[in-house]
Amino acid sequence: MSDTLTHLPVHLAIIMDGNGRWAQARGLPREAGHRAGAETVRTIVTECRRLAIRHLTLYTFSSENWSRPKAEVSALFSLLLEFLGQEVPRMEREGIRLNILGDMEALPLAARTALRHGLRRTAANTDMVLNLALNYGGRAELVRAVRSMMAEGLRPGDVTEQSLADHLYTAGQPDPDFLIRTSGEQRLSNYLLYQCAYSEFYFTPTPWPDFGVEALHEALAAYAGRSRRFGKTQEQINGR
Repeated sequence: MSDTLTHLPVHLAIIMDGNGRWAQARGLPREAGHRAGAETVRTIVTECRRLAIRHLTLYTFSSENWSRPKAEVSALFSLLLEFLGQEVPRMEREGIRLNILGDMEALPLAARTALRHGLRRTAANTDMVLNLALNYGGRAELVRAVRSMMAEGLRPGDVTEQSLADHLYTAGQPDPDFLIRTSGEQRLSNYLLYQCAYSEFYFTPTPWPDFGVEALHEALAAYAGRSRRFGKTQEQINGR
């Protein structure tokens, strides 16, 4: 199917939902679902790299996820360390630059250390950007951006849509063209609120651990059939 895909998004964002429910439906602990979800991350990153999707953003751990049971949070960060240990060398080889969206300072020390190591090792890569949204919340990102602008002494007239975008975690990157959410929920959940103003949305009942290459291609084919008008008429888009 990949040979027929056209009009691929430059920036794909994904809300990876359903790991826990996937595990519970199989009588497994929630941690097993997160481990299966980590394997899906590897699969999807590899396929997006092959398809030459330039920016991929994954909602990895929201600022609200701290309220989950401590054992589950600990398991999530153990998986993150395992993922980084295995994947950073491959990212370095394949030209993928790691980038973090969110407040890294509040993460456990081991996670901060591993993430900074990954950021350094992949900083020069230019083929693809992999954004991991960690300890991330869209509203908090906007508050952080405004505080940063005020600290720099920007005057009211200096505040524009572009100057605000320049102070977001995604500064320098295009906004997501396409957002996928797995496992049936149909909401943004405080994810990339500013950046997704014109994103196309795709909701699938498939839980994240089952969202493989074929499911990705189905989503991308749906995106290719969308008309992105940005306020214009279809006739204007077609040049008529």
